Amino acid sequence: MPRRLLVTSALPYANGSIHFGHLVEYIQTDIWVRFQKMQGHEVHYVCADDTHGTAIMLRAEAEGITPQQLIARVGAEHKRDFDGFLVGFDHYGSTDDAATRAIAYDIYGKLRDHAKLVTTRNVEQFYDPVKSLFLPDRFIKGECPNCHAKDQYGDSCEVCGSTYAPTDLINPYSTVSGAAPIRKTSEHYFFALSDPRCRAFLEDWTQSGDRLQPEARNKIREWFDHGLHDWDISRDAPYFGFEIPDAPGKYFYVWLDAPIGYLGSFRNLCDGKGIDFAAFTDAARAGAEGTEMVHFIGKDILYFHALFWPAMLQFSGYRPPTHVFAHGFLTVNGEKMSKSRGTFITAQSYLDLGLNPEWLRYYYAAKLGNGLDDIDLNLEDFTARVNSDLVGKYVNIASRCAGFIAKRFDGKLTTPVFGEPIETQFGHAAREVADHYAAREYAKALRKVMALADIANQYVDANKPWELAKAADREAELHTVCSTALALFRDLTLYLKPVLPRLAAHVEQLLNIEPLRWSDAWKHLPAGHTIRPYEHLMTRVDPKQIAALVDANRESLKPAVEAPKTTEKKTVTETAATATTAVAPIEPTITIDDFMKIDLRVARVANAEQVEGAEKLVRLTLDLGGEQRQVFAGIKAHYEPAQLQGRLVVMVANLAPRKMRFGESQGMILAASGDGTGVFLLDADSGAQPGMRVK
Repeated sequence: MPRRLLVTSALPYANGSIHFGHLVEYIQTDIWVRFQKMQGHEVHYVCADDTHGTAIMLRAEAEGITPQQLIARVGAEHKRDFDGFLVGFDHYGSTDDAATRAIAYDIYGKLRDHAKLVTTRNVEQFYDPVKSLFLPDRFIKGECPNCHAKDQYGDSCEVCGSTYAPTDLINPYSTVSGAAPIRKTSEHYFFALSDPRCRAFLEDWTQSGDRLQPEARNKIREWFDHGLHDWDISRDAPYFGFEIPDAPGKYFYVWLDAPIGYLGSFRNLCDGKGIDFAAFTDAARAGAEGTEMVHFIGKDILYFHALFWPAMLQFSGYRPPTHVFAHGFLTVNGEKMSKSRGTFITAQSYLDLGLNPEWLRYYYAAKLGNGLDDIDLNLEDFTARVNSDLVGKYVNIASRCAGFIAKRFDGKLTTPVFGEPIETQFGHAAREVADHYAAREYAKALRKVMALADIANQYVDANKPWELAKAADREAELHTVCSTALALFRDLTLYLKPVLPRLAAHVEQLLNIEPLRWSDAWKHLPAGHTIRPYEHLMTRVDPKQIAALVDANRESLKPAVEAPKTTEKKTVTETAATATTAVAPIEPTITIDDFMKIDLRVARVANAEQVEGAEKLVRLTLDLGGEQRQVFAGIKAHYEPAQLQGRLVVMVANLAPRKMRFGESQGMILAASGDGTGVFLLDADSGAQPGMRVK
């Protein structure tokens, strides 16, 4: 049945640039939205800049401009970056607009007057006597009351990790003026989340059905066990935001109107496109209309989206979300994204250097599952995976076959001819790949697509069109082989289209076809269909580009500890890792006979799983073509088992078996590593088969 979906990504704060960590969420959402649209569903993807709060007010003041001027400039920059990475919002707005204000007032009024869930009480806070400003936690620093580290923020210590109230700090000071803050009491407004009605609703909403991932439900269960607390939804002037009705000098806390910005942005889209807003947002109509509201968020804002937000909506007559999908963070070379940790890359620096945005879209998708696990960006792995999968496997099919169709057959295809395993593998792939995309299991979807690409390349390798082209009496065979390969290439393009929309559009032009939809899977172009002349579809990632990207972000990628100075020229590998790695000395010389004693084989990972009770080990079942081997590999800290399924690796096949506490290890897989740079598995290029000897 056709679905009717309102889909959102979390609102980026209008106080900084879009960086690689942000892009995980927007790319993840965009892929899901594009897939749903290819299925023929009605989908509206909206977002907006989160524009209110003290930080915006103070930054605008420091720049000598109004908050409105600041958020207009930053909003344009954010939209530029999202467009650059092909994130296809149907509407992108700002929370500082009339639509969001009207909905915020409506929700607040119903919570206060009808549900009776708004209360007031006095709150003591730190106050900057110089700036005449109540200070948010992050604008107060002082000495940690636990470990006594200096210059720690007002809510948590970055040294010992403890959390506390700002008033617990020793020798606190305002980061705005430097003055010692004073304690001052003010009346605040609260949303009564502790009300039994809220708890009863939320326990049912969060713990039943599939609205949340299992890990998210478990986390929320912990919060229930600790008790739900009322939520402070007001701030005192001066503050940039919406003033609370009938409460002069009081403003909605930014987190109250931020999620309402989803609805405000959608309201603006509806007004412009004639869409029925209430059908998606009104609790009384949403069920009957069969509409859904789906949020993609980072796991750090789960509390707001799975407790405050659905309760606000439920008790003000709006529909609660149908699903809230949380994801993990991005790490870079194993470190959390942070300027202070040296792992911060901006979106615009990548685009300014001319790097292909679809490279990053593919790399993220190849690592994303549907859970809350973090994903890691390793720039060496990024280069290797894009070049191997997208250029070496996928584009390689068209580049080896499309030219013959144009030059030898006037661009006209003939009827493709398939045998096994093509008929079985390709003929049943559409449902499997679709199921993975629908479940946000993008890594599984792309592993399947690349396995199909391997089959297509094996077909081309086996039939060698470049040799057929040399034989005058084999024209018909050449025509069939190239037409068949392009039929497979078309299906691969369809499956990659949610991830690579721009490349897919180029392929659609090449093949002279209408935009691909999911229903087009395994439907072949007729004999006589004319394609256009082949033009190069994608270049390889040049390591020099990665070095330039690192250089462009050098200030934010600077290691926390300065590396030893050296007069040697850095390799791209060292530069990308953003640290100097000592190269191990070369071992003593051996003869070719010594080397040939080591039997290296290509193996496919048939299964990978965690080893219970082992801190470092992953159990691998390796397919060597004619047999399977069990190997224990110490790569748990570097690879999730799901990442390894179906991957080609290189193993030492004649290593003596070793008995371990968890079982017998019957070989060893090969990987590269350095001093603190991680572990990087060796793999085989397209066309290699399990069991082949490496020599």
